[in-house]
Amino acid sequence: MKVKQGVAKVWVVLLFLGLGVCEAAGEGNLSFNRDIRPLLAEYCFECHGNDAKTRKGKLRLDVRGGALKDLGGHAAIVAGDSEKSKAYELIVSSDEDEIMPPRKTGKKMTADEAALIKRWIDEGAAYEKHWSFVPPVRGKLPAVKDMEWVRNAIDRYVLAKLEAKGLKGSEKADRYTLIRRVYLDLTGLPPAPKEVDAFVNDKSKRAYEKLVDGLLKSPRYGERWASMWLDLARYSDSMGYEKDLPRTIWAYRDWVIDAYNRDLPFDQFTVQQLAGDMLRGGDGSELLATAFHRNTLTNEEGGTDNEEFRVAAVKDRVNTTMQVWMGMTMGCANCHSHKYDPISHEDYYRFFAVFNQTADADRGDDQPKVTTLTPSQRVEVMRLRAEVAKLKGGIDLGTPEARLARARWEALLKVGRIWRTVRPVEVKSVGGAKLTVQK
Repeated sequence: MKVKQGVAKVWVVLLFLGLGVCEAAGEGNLSFNRDIRPLLAEYCFECHGNDAKTRKGKLRLDVRGGALKDLGGHAAIVAGDSEKSKAYELIVSSDEDEIMPPRKTGKKMTADEAALIKRWIDEGAAYEKHWSFVPPVRGKLPAVKDMEWVRNAIDRYVLAKLEAKGLKGSEKADRYTLIRRVYLDLTGLPPAPKEVDAFVNDKSKRAYEKLVDGLLKSPRYGERWASMWLDLARYSDSMGYEKDLPRTIWAYRDWVIDAYNRDLPFDQFTVQQLAGDMLRGGDGSELLATAFHRNTLTNEEGGTDNEEFRVAAVKDRVNTTMQVWMGMTMGCANCHSHKYDPISHEDYYRFFAVFNQTADADRGDDQPKVTTLTPSQRVEVMRLRAEVAKLKGGIDLGTPEARLARARWEALLKVGRIWRTVRPVEVKSVGGAKLTVQK
């Protein structure tokens, strides 16, 4: 089966991030990002995280240096020894005044969660950067019991999760079910009866591969998968606020669909949307791609402050860029250093300054605008330009014949024999009025 290598590949990456590319918990060392960070974020970071203004007891648990720091005779975490770690001692404490997190927060670690913290500390309390700052690496495939169920590498991850919960993989789907699933996944549309019959009756070994290859070539493929990206791009054909008047930005939607259908590499897909206006030598579609950040809300209600909503739009671009490409909730740092993700209040506005240089603002007409061409129109324009260049190249005004022809034309122009006034042969009025042809 052929696999699209461009923009669609990002969804495969996200799938693996969701499943975890490391061994399942219980096999080998724990993963900080997968197994521990969520617990610390839920129970600890609000008081012991990145935000210095809300940090309690000078204790910081979101970085290893802070967690292992001696705070007057003891450290919150002693790598390799949970019994000497003050943080673990307070987590499992039976003293209502000491237990962490405090009872007043309404949160309480379960015994299983506390056991994970203990095991992680005993394994050395290794920290990892936020996953989006770490280059992906090919992980070791997890061991599974039912290898007969496995058809590819992804199946190993799925089955490992199922077996860890005492479950088995589903039975192989019949062909009627399979073609319906594939059609809905790749195009969002069900197959026609004749397409179902053709697949069911295709006894060749490559029947399934041929089916998938055909759907990947379908224009419906781009429409189906572009819809997911357009959600991330907060795409809408209206302005959002108050009257919510129409916005003409469908050309960007078509650019995304086309990017999927021509399998644009994801790095180019990214660069063109974030910095297409800085690229040179393209066909003009790179500028259209930057409409990713023209999807912000525009408020044309009377009496609003344009600068207020311009700034709101810039913040939207900051937050959306980090959510989509880095998987981070950066918006919190708009008001204070982030408690859960490693973004400071200062870092937020450094990033804000990049988008604060854009020319657009909170205007009802959505200026500045750019005229865009469809792919077929771009081809026609290129053809016409080539034809004009060819015709210009065939004109040599330096020959004696050309100079004589020009002199004759200029002479006729002077005596008025070039331009002639056209006189109507007949004039009529639908309402019956009398018309007179004047000089």
